[in-house]
Amino acid sequence: MSIDYGVWDHIYVSDDEDVTSPFVDTPSLFRMRHRARLDKMTKFQQRCEDLESSFAECRRLLQEAQRRLGYLEEQMKREEEDEEREAELKKVQAEVKKLEKDEKLFLGLLEEHRRDEKKLPWNVDTICREGFSKSVFNIQPEIKKETQQEKVEKHKTFVEKYAKKMKHFGMLQRWDDSQKYLSDNPHLVCEETANYLVVLCIDLEIDEKHALMEQVAHQAIVMQFILDLARTLNVDPRGCFRQFFSNIKTANAEYQNAFDQELDLLKERVRRCAQAQMEGTMKKLEEEERQKRLGPGGLDPVEVYESLPKEMQRSFDEKNSEMLQDAMNKLNPEEGRYHLQRCIDSGLWVPDLQEEED
Repeated sequence: MSIDYGVWDHIYVSDDEDVTSPFVDTPSLFRMRHRARLDKMTKFQQRCEDLESSFAECRRLLQEAQRRLGYLEEQMKREEEDEEREAELKKVQAEVKKLEKDEKLFLGLLEEHRRDEKKLPWNVDTICREGFSKSVFNIQPEIKKETQQEKVEKHKTFVEKYAKKMKHFGMLQRWDDSQKYLSDNPHLVCEETANYLVVLCIDLEIDEKHALMEQVAHQAIVMQFILDLARTLNVDPRGCFRQFFSNIKTANAEYQNAFDQELDLLKERVRRCAQAQMEGTMKKLEEEERQKRLGPGGLDPVEVYESLPKEMQRSFDEKNSEMLQDAMNKLNPEEGRYHLQRCIDSGLWVPDLQEEED
């Protein structure tokens, strides 16, 4: 197996003692040449870093513009044509085309710079490099899908620990206060906080604290928008909540309208849910009261009383047994036995007790 020594043909040795001058101190000459070469290498490296930074920034702007373009195109499909929206769409399309062109330009400059780097001769500072290196990639591990029971336990534990802080966040009204509070408590930027705020809204609506409910609903939508942004960017929500506040503070009319629309939908859902819960609670209480009223035969005395003829109802109101007997005599025997048995089963009439009184 032959060894290729061609890679050693272009080596720049700045400390070559043959290149000297009788008029200049030799060590000073070597230091001057070495310093000049280091400055040149630094400038070359700085240009590479500038190109990479510009390329990354251009790509980020392009992705952001493409997301805006997709959002506008979706709005155009779902809603009626609007001159202002159509103008905005054309503007974003032109911006996307320009950024795509810039991206190709920066990519070409980077490739050209890398080719020039390979052509550079070796010198005493670059001839030796590490034989190997270890790179560690910060890759997010695959998240195990939680069961419903695990989610419930996780939410319960989180609420028990941070309920007071989540409630405080729900009462904040200014954007800057909300951003600062989440900066101090980044663990609150999660799904559990959004769910807790919605439940708190329902409780406040049941207590008829409508203004306070609307304030907490606003903060619940703030948290939901942060979580949606994190899912869109595929990042941890704790790392992008500042970007949400930056967007909402300088939001255009469409973004603000989308936020307000989601807020109105949430408040309407909260009102419906609170109404359903109150109706369910009333039905439950009425059923409990009914169960307590049931007589020995399992009939409700109120329902039995309302089904009785008027004269029998009057006898029960006046607690007059003779009037009850007269009302029974006026009825068909079969109908009288029917009503009497229902009175006994519901507890309206107690035969043994009545006999003792007689």
